[in-house]
Amino acid sequence: MEPAADSGPGLGLDEPAQPAPPEGAQPYRVLARKYRPQSFDALIGQDAMVQTLGNAIKRDRLAHAFLLTGVRGVGKTSTARLIAKALNCIGPDGEGGPTIDPCGQCEPCVAIAEGRHIDVVEMDAASHTGVDDVREIIEAVRYAAVSARYKVYIIDEVHMLSKNAFNALLKTLEEPPPHVKFLFATTEVNKVPVTVLSRCQRFDLRRIPADRLAEHFRWIVGEEGAEAEDEALALIARAAEGSVRDGLSILDQAIAHGPEGVTAAQVREMIGLSDRGAVRTLFGQLLAGDAQAVLATVQEQHDLGTDPASLFRGLLETAHGIVRAKVGGADDPALSAEEREAFSDWASRLGFAALHRIWQLLLKGLHEVETAPMPIEAAEMALLRIVHAAGLPDPGELARKFESGALAAAAAPAQAPSGPGGGVQGSFPADYAALVRMVAESRHDDASWKTAQYLERDARLVCYDPPRLVIRPTRPRDEEFFRDLGRLLREETGQAWTIETSDEAGEPSLLEQEQAAASAEREAVLQSPMVKAAFEAFPDAELIDYKLAPGGRG
Repeated sequence: MEPAADSGPGLGLDEPAQPAPPEGAQPYRVLARKYRPQSFDALIGQDAMVQTLGNAIKRDRLAHAFLLTGVRGVGKTSTARLIAKALNCIGPDGEGGPTIDPCGQCEPCVAIAEGRHIDVVEMDAASHTGVDDVREIIEAVRYAAVSARYKVYIIDEVHMLSKNAFNALLKTLEEPPPHVKFLFATTEVNKVPVTVLSRCQRFDLRRIPADRLAEHFRWIVGEEGAEAEDEALALIARAAEGSVRDGLSILDQAIAHGPEGVTAAQVREMIGLSDRGAVRTLFGQLLAGDAQAVLATVQEQHDLGTDPASLFRGLLETAHGIVRAKVGGADDPALSAEEREAFSDWASRLGFAALHRIWQLLLKGLHEVETAPMPIEAAEMALLRIVHAAGLPDPGELARKFESGALAAAAAPAQAPSGPGGGVQGSFPADYAALVRMVAESRHDDASWKTAQYLERDARLVCYDPPRLVIRPTRPRDEEFFRDLGRLLREETGQAWTIETSDEAGEPSLLEQEQAAASAEREAVLQSPMVKAAFEAFPDAELIDYKLAPGGRG
């Protein structure tokens, strides 16, 4: 029996020969790795941090430990590697020092970029959480760097270290050898002990604005030789929520999904986003109170594969955009011209109270959709609730009308009931002074007298148009006072009154008018010929009292 032909070294299997990869071919790298920034100039959205680091390097004021915080995908680990390159760059000629613009050509820069530099140690704290892992670092920092200027320890997700591991690191972190630098990165800075925070120079990496992300993605699409609609890139940037890595992952998938080009429709279908035009249509149907149209639109979006929660988030974004347009906020660059025009139109027709009410109802609906066992049914019920609420009056306005008695006046019978004697049932006082007298005599109690005294002394009349009274208080009173006054006037006149306060100047109070009249009368007496002659004859005399004769003469 002849031995079987050798099918490969160490295999012993009769398998077909595998084609060798083309010479020079490289395995595919996802966009998030391929376009990882290799210089601070390529790090988008973090200008303040780059400027601070640059100044620190120029002035030789480098901290021994840095803490980089921020949401996922904003560049914390990439920034740590860039700092390591900036500290250890020696320039193309080998004579350079620390610089905010590492050359990327010298051996330290190349080795750090490829993740193989022996003096730049990266550790994932999520899988190395214990004291033993930290003890290895503590032992190693005593030895000088092998070939670099600084020995750099990059600890990612540092908040995952155990309490004992943090405590073991504290002393070394506070007084490390001069040749050692620590770079920490974390998404949850609140979990890092204060004792560690106080020993680090902290940089908070910001979320990247959607318009800046879209611009970055447009450049990458060009570099990849692909095509993409501007609206599609705006949708991806919005879905990334400030994370470059998240956005590049979506873009990578979108390019593969549509080889002829990335379109907005493909992006919506791929990540389950609701069509923004459909969201605006649905918002208009909610405002119009068209229940059947709302249910039809929701069903249509559901059939297209739109997540009900995504639909509510789109409606919330619409409500937020309208409020921003109403208060004159800066336009969102990611919005299309159609969206800006629609938001501006709604902002001119809707009041703040209605918009805030819709916002609260949408928030409640989103929570119900996310927690309900039947999301689509929960979405329909929540939207129908908004449909019915759209036609209701503003609760605040209703409350004001109830307090003023306007609603009771509308519901009261045409003829006023006759009450017990002493009032002015079925008719109104002739003027404001008569109204104050009526209040003083209404119940013959201390409360009525004090109310009348306030109206006489501390209120200036702005408008007297029964059953409407507008005054300007010169001494503030609470709302309960005006509610009691409204009830008293209703009892006395048989009609509900509207009591309002105003900032207008109004007429002088009744007391001020009496004082002014008395002052004018006294002045007239003093100017009379007989009194003037008496004062000339007796300069030290005083006018103590006087009585006017019939006809107004003293």
